[in-house]
Amino acid sequence: MSSTLFRTKKIEQSIQDTEEPEHALKKSLSALDLTVFGVGVVIGTGIFVLTGTVAKNNAGPATALAFVVAGVVCALAALCYAEFASTVPVAGSAYTFSYASLGELPAWIIGWDLVLEFALGTAVVAVGWSGYIRSLLDNAGWQFPDYLGGRDGADGFGFDILSAALVLVLTAILVLGMKLSARITSVVVAIKVAVVLVVIIAGAFFVKGANYDPFIPKSQEVEAGSGLHSPLIQLLFGWAPANFGVMGIFTAASIVFFAFIGFDIVATAAEETKNPQRDMPRGILGSLFICTILYVAVSIVVTGMQHYSELSVDAPLADAFKATGHPFFAGVISFGAAVGLTTVCMILLLGQTRVFFAMSRDGLLPRFFSRVHPKFKTPYRPTILLGVVIAIVAGFTSLSELAELVNIGTLFAFVIVAFSVIILRRTRPDLPRAFRTPLVPALPIVSVAASLWLMLNLPAETWLRFGIWMAIGIVVYFLYGRGHSRLGRGETESGNSR
Repeated sequence: MSSTLFRTKKIEQSIQDTEEPEHALKKSLSALDLTVFGVGVVIGTGIFVLTGTVAKNNAGPATALAFVVAGVVCALAALCYAEFASTVPVAGSAYTFSYASLGELPAWIIGWDLVLEFALGTAVVAVGWSGYIRSLLDNAGWQFPDYLGGRDGADGFGFDILSAALVLVLTAILVLGMKLSARITSVVVAIKVAVVLVVIIAGAFFVKGANYDPFIPKSQEVEAGSGLHSPLIQLLFGWAPANFGVMGIFTAASIVFFAFIGFDIVATAAEETKNPQRDMPRGILGSLFICTILYVAVSIVVTGMQHYSELSVDAPLADAFKATGHPFFAGVISFGAAVGLTTVCMILLLGQTRVFFAMSRDGLLPRFFSRVHPKFKTPYRPTILLGVVIAIVAGFTSLSELAELVNIGTLFAFVIVAFSVIILRRTRPDLPRAFRTPLVPALPIVSVAASLWLMLNLPAETWLRFGIWMAIGIVVYFLYGRGHSRLGRGETESGNSR
């Protein structure tokens, strides 16, 4: 039985499957498109909120160093993703990579994980976007009805019509084609980055050197908590993180890491890239580099404008401008956040549909969903299905408590991809690799350790919910996926089993 659960799918067969006319995606993306996708999904509200919040509570002006540390952790994973995405240019990202190296059951588990991560992430971002739009409408003097503003604050019936409408519009755009999606994303990302640069440049004129003293504040111990809301590492080892000081930088890094989530979605578009061997590494690493530079710059500006101890928690960057007598920029920040979340939502939805499509093409989900549109060459069936489901979820559900599931799902994918690089180097050393992760196996092992460390800093409650979702996924695999697997039924060339 173990041999069937861990049967692997040959890289050559995965690539051959992408050439079937009814199941082939259109190749239309360039390295610039991929970089724009990466920047578009990574930069959201975190750059305007998380920077100041972490500076006040965890690291002070040294928050800039925390972003560098988090960026290095992401870069370790990005190097692993770059090798796989250029070697196996097939939709599905970590799911496809796992199928080629770890086997069918691990691939199913990571695919099931990604479905949750991207779906929940899309819904959460859509709800956040809706909140910004309602706030902007309120500022303009137009009050949005409570019963159309979502579950929070609604008496009786509540449906967030703005978030649902956003998901449905983005679904239609994704159905119409990847190039159209890339063009719209490019315009929106240009606006978003322009807003960020305006904030950085304008804020630089209000920086006071005294606010950087001390750059690394004196360390403060944090009392260990208990219960499911505490980080898992506290429950297991009784270890409580420190705020401020050198260790505070690493505590802050575990928090600001989540502002980087999303660059891995670039890998899901490998099959739709014109020259994936060259462009996937450029897109993945380029977008991560740009976002790290912007994050560091914003954190330096906000801690220079106002002393870290005086920063607000809810809207630190906007309030820092108000404190210096320039409230106009607070409105610019809200506008930038609202515009930015549009692309975050679109690219998360894009990533989920590609993973779902890849699993369907392999027979682990109904093959009905693996047919592409005859004209647009997009996976329109899973896109429409998932778009409608997510729109309903976003409209009816308050998802703030579940947002951390997105984080643990991403870190889990990082771990799997790093392991997969090591395994595939041993089992298929003959594969042509346009990009090679340096220092294998040392670098992937460090990547695994860094990701596991951040996972241990998540609440035990998040681990429990994640475990329940994974258990449901294993049941679905044994009830449907295992019996309908094309690899298992001999519909593809038999893979190497271990």
